[in-house]
Amino acid sequence: MLPAWVMALLSVAAVLVALRVAFAREIRACIERDPAARSSLEILLAYPGLHALIAYRVAHGLTRMGVPLLPRVIMSLVRWLTGIEIHPGASIGRGLFIDHGMGVVIGETAVIGEDVTLFQGVTLGGTGKQRGKRHPTLGNRVVIGAGAKVLGNILVGDDSMVGANAVVVRDVPAHSTVVGVPGRITRIADRHFPGISLEHSNLPDPLTERLQKLQHEIDAIEQHLKEFRASKLPHHPKHS
Repeated sequence: MLPAWVMALLSVAAVLVALRVAFAREIRACIERDPAARSSLEILLAYPGLHALIAYRVAHGLTRMGVPLLPRVIMSLVRWLTGIEIHPGASIGRGLFIDHGMGVVIGETAVIGEDVTLFQGVTLGGTGKQRGKRHPTLGNRVVIGAGAKVLGNILVGDDSMVGANAVVVRDVPAHSTVVGVPGRITRIADRHFPGISLEHSNLPDPLTERLQKLQHEIDAIEQHLKEFRASKLPHHPKHS
């Protein structure tokens, strides 16, 4: 008969192995998208985003079975432990990576595709008090930058990127970037990039680019006016 502490240790190891198999895609996502990740064991033990997802899968399963109250209690405890709030009614695809996670909020009717990345402070929130679909839908391989808010029953298309602190309240076409408050779209629909880009803090800003172009044109016009006025002034020869 093995000692109790050995049995407990073996039980913990068995649970970790089972989680390693069941959440292999999420663990791989952590390794691929987080340069600080060192091993599967570190991710299983120390990544709150993965912990929140494990609890969500349990709570979501209970919700689908019609179990009342308990799923919300589970996710409330997870919010207290991890700082991540996921409603058990949300629909989340495989391969989600929640980086750091503090302050992430995912609403009840939110739908998240596969291989999505959410940084800290992201809100997938609703608008108004109506029932039914009131939270956003994210396509596959979407990246939502730190502090960004995606609000209402809108669609963010596949392979799109939302910049840090952007506020998105309208549909976003696939292969697009969104920046600013309110979110402004830069279409890159005809371009495809291998892998998942995580450069959510350094995205093109079409409004700033237009303003800069306008400023260059104004500077050029002012320079032409100065030269024109100078050419109309009477010539005064220098006196020795």
